[in-house]
Amino acid sequence: MPIFGLSDDLIFPHPSLAEEDGLLAVDGDLSPERLILAYRNGIFPWFSEDEPILWWSPDPRFILYPKDIKVSHSMKKLLKKNTYKISFDTCFRDVISNCSNLRKESGTWITNDMIEAYCKLHELGYAHSVEAWYEDKLVGGLYGISIGKCFFGESMFSTMSNASKAAFITLCKKLEVKEYIMVDCQVYTEHLESLGAVNVSREKFLELVEEGISI
Repeated sequence: MPIFGLSDDLIFPHPSLAEEDGLLAVDGDLSPERLILAYRNGIFPWFSEDEPILWWSPDPRFILYPKDIKVSHSMKKLLKKNTYKISFDTCFRDVISNCSNLRKESGTWITNDMIEAYCKLHELGYAHSVEAWYEDKLVGGLYGISIGKCFFGESMFSTMSNASKAAFITLCKKLEVKEYIMVDCQVYTEHLESLGAVNVSREKFLELVEEGISI
């Protein structure tokens, strides 16, 4: 199956045409319009600095229903003690930069261009951050895209034990109250599985996206 090369036109091939590994298309740009279109169609960018822009729609897709968030006994105690102060959208650039820096040794996909693109989405009200603070120091957090009742998670970081987990659990509790349908976790990780994330088919994921963004 061919990998599609994108032009300047704001259009993506249908996600069902993706390669077996989920790669759907290459090139295009990181404009707010293209990024929003991608997320609305269940597609996300993921590439390293020495690669062209790569667009993905894996099958299966890893998601978490906010109501199904699993909170261990130890995490319940930590949250009850308010070990970390959790905030929202107070320092988006710091959060995405920390996510990038944490992965530079292994090769990050959060390039400078990606940082600027998502900061622009934050300014437009689409990208959001969750921050974990300890004694007024940023020690963990995550960021993602919110469209309708879907939250598309991108990355998280932690410099203290369970800081990002506390931020993620707090986010899911807030999304449950706001009746969000799902959190997109993209691809499987053992860490997110322990918090309640599950694999669903691409077809099911696209149905959830269509339902969520129409609300």
